[in-house]
Amino acid sequence: MRTFVTLIIAALILTGSYFIAFGVPASLGPVSGVEGESGEQTSNPERGARAGRPAGGQRGASATTVVLTPLERQPYEDVLRAIGTAKAVRSADVVADASGEVTEINLPANGDVSAGDVLVQLDARTEVFNLEIAQTEFEQARDVTQRYERLQATGNSTVTEVTLSEARAAQRLAEAKVGLAQTALDDRTIRAPISGKLGLSDVEIGDILSVGSTIVTIDDSEALLVEFELPERSIGLLAKDQTVLASTPTFTGHVFEGEIVSFDSRIDSVTRSVTVKARIENPDGLLWPGMTFAVRIIHESDPLAVLPSTAISWSRNGSSVWIDDGGVAKQVPATILFRRNGRVWIDADIATGTLVVSEGAQKLRAGSRIKPANAPAQEPATTPNRATPEVGQAEPKQPTATEAPT
Repeated sequence: MRTFVTLIIAALILTGSYFIAFGVPASLGPVSGVEGESGEQTSNPERGARAGRPAGGQRGASATTVVLTPLERQPYEDVLRAIGTAKAVRSADVVADASGEVTEINLPANGDVSAGDVLVQLDARTEVFNLEIAQTEFEQARDVTQRYERLQATGNSTVTEVTLSEARAAQRLAEAKVGLAQTALDDRTIRAPISGKLGLSDVEIGDILSVGSTIVTIDDSEALLVEFELPERSIGLLAKDQTVLASTPTFTGHVFEGEIVSFDSRIDSVTRSVTVKARIENPDGLLWPGMTFAVRIIHESDPLAVLPSTAISWSRNGSSVWIDDGGVAKQVPATILFRRNGRVWIDADIATGTLVVSEGAQKLRAGSRIKPANAPAQEPATTPNRATPEVGQAEPKQPTATEAPT
């Protein structure tokens, strides 16, 4: 008997819980006097409200409160950053073309030189003598050739064509020896190959230089080439004449503008980056070769649709956004292009100015009614029958429940 009573009590509890959560079925409405599934009047408004229905008794889907944001279009600035090292636009290592003893030097450290200026003079006594010998031999060969030509012109039969041809060949050989001797003498004088600024040199008078010895370096610093590495994703942004911004710790707060002049034709297989060179003009000579630069490249895209990142919804089909389609939520596919500081730039078929759900999208389903939480508040309607008192006049007294209006 006790078990039977326990079962009856449990059944009553379950039935009451069902009625509270889902309402009374329509078939029991006339019996219980409350609203059923068909939408009849309930006898208890509070129970209908707990069941998710309006207190007035008419059942309908309530609107979901969301935050709406108008779709804007703005360009996206993609900033590429890199660290690079500068070198002179033109640089040369001065080397000795001949061996010998240094007799004169003109190597002021950090001094300016022009192309062709004498930097080092080697002992050239032997070369001077060789040049004099070669010039003498050339003059003799030239005189012999000229004498044979005069004799042949006068009809002298002793000078044959073979004799004249040999004399002319000897003259050409002597002339070539003069050229070799002159070149050897010129090699004893070491000149600046380009204009620029001299580096440090440890060459002194009396030193013996060998062929190929480095004497000094010359840098033409009227412009610098900054070499740096950019990631693989930057290939589409690279172009000649692309403006770069460079800064160096030597001049804090100063930004130098330059432009890209060249870049590699392949991606490094290890670093997955591409080598880029940018030219920075240096007319005042403030910048030195070897300086470290922080380089920035700013690329601005075409205007794109931009929204708060909270507007993006995810599903098995990818990313999407919800828009306000006449008070009803509509889902539109959207591809995220860029993301920065809580904002996303997307590619979607949405017109500019369309209201997009930026908060509360997780509660929406296709066809859901939406209500903007950020809509402007409406002013309360004024009662037309109530007269507005004039300034200084007391407000008319309203009749109470026990008083009858006159």
